[in-house]
Amino acid sequence: MTAPRSSGPALAVVGATGAVGSVLLQILSQRADVWGDIRLIASPRSAGRVLAVRGEETEVIALTEDAFDGFGKGDIVLFLTPAEVSARWAPVVTARGAVVVDQSAAFREDPEVPLVVPEVNGHAVRIRPRGIVAGPDCVTAAMIAALGALHAEYGLADLAVSSYQAASAAGRAGSEALRRQLSLVAGSSLGEQTGDVRRAVGEDTGPFAAPLALNVVPWSGELREGGWSSHELAVRAETRRILGLESLPVAVTCVQVPVVTGHSLTVRARFEREVDAGHAREILEAAPGVVLVDDPEAGEFPTPADAAGTDPAWVGRVRGSLDDSRSLEFFVCADNLRKGAALNATQISELIAGEFA
Repeated sequence: MTAPRSSGPALAVVGATGAVGSVLLQILSQRADVWGDIRLIASPRSAGRVLAVRGEETEVIALTEDAFDGFGKGDIVLFLTPAEVSARWAPVVTARGAVVVDQSAAFREDPEVPLVVPEVNGHAVRIRPRGIVAGPDCVTAAMIAALGALHAEYGLADLAVSSYQAASAAGRAGSEALRRQLSLVAGSSLGEQTGDVRRAVGEDTGPFAAPLALNVVPWSGELREGGWSSHELAVRAETRRILGLESLPVAVTCVQVPVVTGHSLTVRARFEREVDAGHAREILEAAPGVVLVDDPEAGEFPTPADAAGTDPAWVGRVRGSLDDSRSLEFFVCADNLRKGAALNATQISELIAGEFA
């Protein structure tokens, strides 16, 4: 393996050729360079590909035990892989003394693995008994910086959210499925009669439970008890963990929408004391990782098309509830591949690297 080019810790990116991996490599080239060797790892079928990172051409190697040769204390391995891959390989890495940053669901509910969004609970990365730090689901990540800032001021007591999730959350398969479906319905009068969109799209709806073009699909994840989806329950559990509110009442409805990149959420948050919408806007303007765009009179509010390709969560439509002086309602968008995954994982990795500087 190539010797480290600097005294910085080594970083391995497992899943470097996926949709999130591609974004992460861009981010590594844009942020301050704190790394020594950067190793790119993927499945055997992707081994041998050459990708650019920090302006250098780097060959992707196959995921095997040998891929982690030379990694030890002070080094970081970042997993952008399905949960089963992370669960299999993370212990291999930690046994060598390196720290794992995992973006899958494999460890998010493990009490010995901190679940971290740096703008909200970055201090939690330092306590990692298993040598693993997890990042949240991309829906949770989209709203939690704004919600955390408001919680710090008012004390969150109750939460209800609906998500409007982009196709790219399902990886390249999701984006490709949406684009294919859009090509099948473009220029038509479809969407006016029962079943006409389904007939045009056909049986292959990709990773979605129904056609996504000209449609919204109120489902994401796998069925759980009581009619909830696994994705909805994950957002509930992750919000509680990150904010340290184990018994917070949370209601979530996850909806897939025909957007390529950028998750959006409507949020109704009830707090322990009365909320002033003007002061809430001031809090959000000052919150790290948040940009406030909130002038409906001028037609200014965030949309996922504006958030795509950017780092922050974009918040707007901030208003006090008409029926409850302790409740605030707002809309938030964020790039699900960047802040929802790649950027958050990079920020976590940089915090850990700072411990060994």
